Amino acid sequence: MTDDKITRETRADILVQALPYIQRFQNKTIVVKYGGNAMLNDDLKTAVIEDVILMACVGIRTVLVHGGGPEIEAMLKKTGKESRFVNGLRYTDEETMDIVQMVLCGKVNKEITALIEKAGGRAIGISGVDGAMLKAHRMRGEVDLGLVGEIEVVDVSILNSILSSGVIPVVSSVAYGTGEDEGKTLNINADTAAARIAAAIGAEKLVLMTDVRGILRNVQDEDSLIKSASRQQLDNLKKEGILSHGMIPKADCCALALDGGVKRAHIIDGRLPHALLIELFTNEGIGTMIVPAY
Repeated sequence: MTDDKITRETRADILVQALPYIQRFQNKTIVVKYGGNAMLNDDLKTAVIEDVILMACVGIRTVLVHGGGPEIEAMLKKTGKESRFVNGLRYTDEETMDIVQMVLCGKVNKEITALIEKAGGRAIGISGVDGAMLKAHRMRGEVDLGLVGEIEVVDVSILNSILSSGVIPVVSSVAYGTGEDEGKTLNINADTAAARIAAAIGAEKLVLMTDVRGILRNVQDEDSLIKSASRQQLDNLKKEGILSHGMIPKADCCALALDGGVKRAHIIDGRLPHALLIELFTNEGIGTMIVPAY
C-alpha cells in the first residue's frame, strides 16, 4: 500500500467520522466565544476563520462572539492610560470606554469580519449596541467597576435574521445602557455575553476558546484534564477549590448557559489549530465538556 493511498484513506475516514456530527448539528445554533492566543497568532487566527466558515458551509448556524483584551491593553498604553482591574474585570471609566468601543467595535470586529470575507465566507460585524441587542445596567457591587455592564435583556431577532440569510454574525461585547446610563455604551465580559446570547437564542452548544486545555484537576499538570462534568459536578469542583483564578468565571459562564437551556458547554484549547473542528466533528473531542446532568 502506497503512502498516497494511506493518505487518501485516512482523509476519507476523517470525513466519514465527521458525517454523523454534521448531520446532528445541521440547522442548529452554536455560539463560539473567540479570544486568547487564537486572536493573536496569525496561523491560529486563520485556522479559526476556516473552522467557522466550514461550520457555516455544512449548515451550522454559527455566532462568533469576540473579546479583545490584548488589543485594548495595547491601545491604552499608546494613549498613556493605565489599566486597572478589580476581581478580574477591567475598571472602565468614560475615557477607557471610548477606547474599548473603538477597539472592539471598530478595529477587532471589522478585522475578523474582513478575514471571514477574504477566506470565502460571509459575515456581518455587529455589537450589542446595534438594535439594542444587548441591554445592560451598570454592574453594582461592593466595588465600583465604572461602565461595566450586567446584561438584562438579549434581543436575538437581529442575530436570527443574519443567520437565516446564511451569514455569520460577528459580535463585539458591548451593550446598550439602561436606567441612569440610558443610551451609553457599557463594557461586557465577552464570555458572559456569549453565554447569555447562547441561552437566549436556544443554542445547541456554547464553546469558549481559552489558552488552557480545559478544566484541570491540578493546574500544574496539563495531563489532569477533566474531559466531562455535569452541572452539579461543576459546582462541586468550585467548592473543592479545583476551579481557580481565571477558570472560575469561565465555569460560571458555562453554568449560566446550561441553566438557560443550552445543551452543552465546552471549554477548549484555542492554542491548537482547528480546535473547533476537533471538538465538533471527532469522536474524541477536545477540552472539557459540561452537560446539564448525566
